[in-house]
Amino acid sequence: MRMKALAAFTALAVVASVAVLAGPAQASPPATFTNPLIAQRADPHIFRHTDGYYYYTATVPAYDRIILRRSTTLQGLATASEQTIWTKHSSGEMGAHIWAPEIHYINGTWYIYFAAGATNDVWKIRMYVLENSSANPLTGTWVEKGRIWTHYDTFSLDATTFEHNGTRYLAWAQSEPSLANNSNIYIAAMANPWTITGTPVRIATPTLSWETIGYRVNEGPAVIKRNNRIFMTFSASATDANYCLGLLTASASANLLSASSWTKTQTPVFRSNANTSQYGPGHNSFTVSEDGQSDILVYHDRSYQNISGDPLNDPNRRTRLQKLYWNADGTPNFGIPVPDGVTPIRLRSHNFPDRYIRHWEYRAKLEPNVTNLADSQFRIVPGLSGSGTVSLESTNFPGYYLRQRANGEVWVDKSDNSTTFRNNASFYQRAGLANASGVSFESYTTPGGYLRHYNYLMVVQSGSGSVFTADATYYTE
Repeated sequence: MRMKALAAFTALAVVASVAVLAGPAQASPPATFTNPLIAQRADPHIFRHTDGYYYYTATVPAYDRIILRRSTTLQGLATASEQTIWTKHSSGEMGAHIWAPEIHYINGTWYIYFAAGATNDVWKIRMYVLENSSANPLTGTWVEKGRIWTHYDTFSLDATTFEHNGTRYLAWAQSEPSLANNSNIYIAAMANPWTITGTPVRIATPTLSWETIGYRVNEGPAVIKRNNRIFMTFSASATDANYCLGLLTASASANLLSASSWTKTQTPVFRSNANTSQYGPGHNSFTVSEDGQSDILVYHDRSYQNISGDPLNDPNRRTRLQKLYWNADGTPNFGIPVPDGVTPIRLRSHNFPDRYIRHWEYRAKLEPNVTNLADSQFRIVPGLSGSGTVSLESTNFPGYYLRQRANGEVWVDKSDNSTTFRNNASFYQRAGLANASGVSFESYTTPGGYLRHYNYLMVVQSGSGSVFTADATYYTE
């Protein structure tokens, strides 16, 4: 009977809980946001439903309730009304430390997975499930389906669920009595949305130096499927500025319930960045842009490094969004946590579509396969000279801008706030000279001169003809 129930459950599984974009990595339109999206909301989870809404939930600083917001746009979640849909118990289990809720839609029913302690032992953290059969999860009744029971009756949290090849899985973090770790990552198949089946499999433990700062932690798994692989991010180390994202990868054809199917990337894929003043990025989820063409990384961090006391008592983790890019080999490229404000874009060449404007030792050039993603990301900001212009600010060096020097070469230089610098770093954004769906940038200082590549180096030049217009046309991504 258990196998029949599992088959029926997985056959009807809805895959919208995991961002899925099939096919090879390819260019996609820009997806820009204003960060931070929501203040004092940690462990964010965003689910895009077929009704056209994004549903958002997250940990609140008081650790006492579960909230929901919804909006037809990602940016709209920032101002969407917030509703408390469940409150902690006044005594016993589910009475403290309400952490890391996730909302999923499975077999026509809404589920929220969350972790909670007990009133008599706040650190007796276990995983629980709520269910709501209403079409709109902000209405109707949330029913407690109870605790998710695993192999060990130990500290466990951060449950997430995904479907693959007809099987629904649960992944989560848990301590194991025989291991001197705070938490490891486990996976199991599911018999229904609140019950696992079979023996859980441990697929990751914190052993590397960046996973063991403050605490020995692998937690917060999140899954995205693409390019015939399953990518599972996780968070590591203490929840201060050392918090960061790691990555596990499995083949889409592998047995996901075998630990040997999963490979851990040996360095963090997303970590604090002092240049952009972003610290402790982690506990992410994935969603997709409104047009469905871009994967979006959802995560929390802080705007400062030093925390007084226990970071768990610091309320200022913020929900943030940025576009997830893909390398030529089909692996995700997270880049760096971008600065607060408008998120950056990349500029892809019209006539060399595998190449992007990037800086290398501050020289601007055109190159393919820019795995150091932030070198090729720029924020289009109001022009330093004003007058309806724009300026292109470096992502990993805020305060540095693409600007033409006296010889026409284009570098990424730090603003000295002089009139000359402001003028030389300002451009008029035009429709693409070779294709109106692209963009071209006309120099403010040199009317008729455009930002173009020549021998793969960026310059400002005047010219005409098909080669010139192609060299001066780019697409924002």
